Amino acid sequence: MVELLKGIAASDGVAVAKAYLLVQPDLSFKQNNVEDTAAEEKRLDDALAASSAELEKIRDKAAKSLGEEEAQVFDAHLMVLSDPEMIGQIKQHIQDNKVNAESSLKEVTDMYIGMFEAMDDNAYMQERAADIRDVTKRVMAHLLGVSLPDPSMIDEEVIVVAHDLTPSDTAQLDKNFVKAFVTDIGGRTSHSAIMARSLEIPAIVGTKEITSKAKEGDVLAVNGITGETIVNPTDEQAAEYKKAGEAYATQKAEWEKLKDAETVTADGKHFELAANIGTPKDLEGVHNNGAEAIGLYRTEFLYMDSSDFPTEDDQFEAYKAVLEGMGDKPVVVRTMDIGGDKELPYLTLPHEMNPFLGYRALRISLSELGDDMFRTQLRALLRASVHGNLRIMFPMVATLKEFRAAKKMFNEEKEKLVNEGVKVSDTIQVGIMIEIPAAAVLADKFAKEVDFFSIGTNDLIQYTMAADRMNERVSYLYQPYNPSILRLIKNVIDAAHAEGKWAGMCGEMAGDQTAVPLLMGMGLDEFSMSATSILRTRSLMKRLTTTDMAELAEKALKECDTMEEVEELVKEYVTVSYTHLRAHETRSNLV
Repeated sequence: MVELLKGIAASDGVAVAKAYLLVQPDLSFKQNNVEDTAAEEKRLDDALAASSAELEKIRDKAAKSLGEEEAQVFDAHLMVLSDPEMIGQIKQHIQDNKVNAESSLKEVTDMYIGMFEAMDDNAYMQERAADIRDVTKRVMAHLLGVSLPDPSMIDEEVIVVAHDLTPSDTAQLDKNFVKAFVTDIGGRTSHSAIMARSLEIPAIVGTKEITSKAKEGDVLAVNGITGETIVNPTDEQAAEYKKAGEAYATQKAEWEKLKDAETVTADGKHFELAANIGTPKDLEGVHNNGAEAIGLYRTEFLYMDSSDFPTEDDQFEAYKAVLEGMGDKPVVVRTMDIGGDKELPYLTLPHEMNPFLGYRALRISLSELGDDMFRTQLRALLRASVHGNLRIMFPMVATLKEFRAAKKMFNEEKEKLVNEGVKVSDTIQVGIMIEIPAAAVLADKFAKEVDFFSIGTNDLIQYTMAADRMNERVSYLYQPYNPSILRLIKNVIDAAHAEGKWAGMCGEMAGDQTAVPLLMGMGLDEFSMSATSILRTRSLMKRLTTTDMAELAEKALKECDTMEEVEELVKEYVTVSYTHLRAHETRSNLV
């Protein structure tokens, strides 16, 4: 049956492929009494063997794609599966109680998990509890005859369907096989959408019902430009989508001609177009899309893709690779932004009613819990600084006291390294991410002490509007062009310029084709975005004049009352600017 679903267009592109459901199966079961305990033990042995075979395959793939160290977590899982004491207890439970293997598996593994978790001062035992929990889920799935999804093992062209995708899920996707993804929830600024743009694959989020409408193996047609998905399209519909995909590819080919061009407006003003990245592997996309800098390196993926805290040397190698890969071009590295929806299995954080407004990012770094972790990261960055043009940015800064404390730790670690004879660059810029309204309002004070600002609009908007950007019920309040947001942004830019500092933007608004003309008019210096948005933005900027855009920004700030009025004004001014440019080009050709 053909179903048309409408969602939020999160990443451009068009794809047609089979559905791959990244949905956790139901692992519930009933406890049954059994007479043939030998048969239950055989079922358990078969499930253990199948789980081991799967994990061996996953481990080999992880070793090839991520390295031997990253693959070691699966060695721990394999050890759990072959633990004679635990398996012996499960079988003994089957015999003594004459119950099915599912019941005995849960009873014994729950006991082990509880025992290890009770050792809350022992990180190693906490990890063992997590290993047993993961392995138990896999064995249980085999006992129940259901499949556990594993995005890292996808080896054919598919479209991933999920309720939502975690950052770690998205990081495992291989764009050679994953042609698009569609989710029930999310918005343009959710982490899954941002990663889709980094991976250069189409994505639609917030459909509300894709997981209930699509079954494993159904054909999906996805248009990430319009936000439409068709489940089991007709041949004619599939052909239309493929044609739209070809048209988009043609447009991309036109933009690609600007790969090595400077980002200069029609009246000669240069703006810096930078890319947001998550790992050194993203450098290929940065270069392929002609980025002039990296405006945001999200270092939390170093932590999220590891089974334990990454060492100083591990981090040094990652930062060095990115700095060397960019040559003398600027690289803005954001210190760890853990918390909110970015959790680490090996870091136990307190349960909070609202983690997005709680203990996260720099707040962890400046606490006793995060002190060693933060200093290790700073040392790795300082050591890597001699290999390129490094800029360090602290996230989630609300007060000057926080910035000063972080800068003090930076200076202390720098002094230690210099005293140890380690070479450190003397040209490192240290700035902050402006994502909390308090910092935006007090930008004139911060500007006297920081080297730069980078405006993180994804959070700045949701905090200003008191609207969770992942909540569909209040998604209408996520308004990047609301005059209140524009005034905050202008305040930050003006405060930076008054002190001779530069102001950039690393939120998704920086690549928003409606926002770009306004930001140009406000004088934003650097625009950092998903690499795939760079060439389109360069094309747009080349057709606009800063004089027209300055007039646009002033009018939007002074005369508009609503987001809708701003959008209409931008359309009007962009059209006028194009008309002026074409008239000028015509006159020049006549002369």
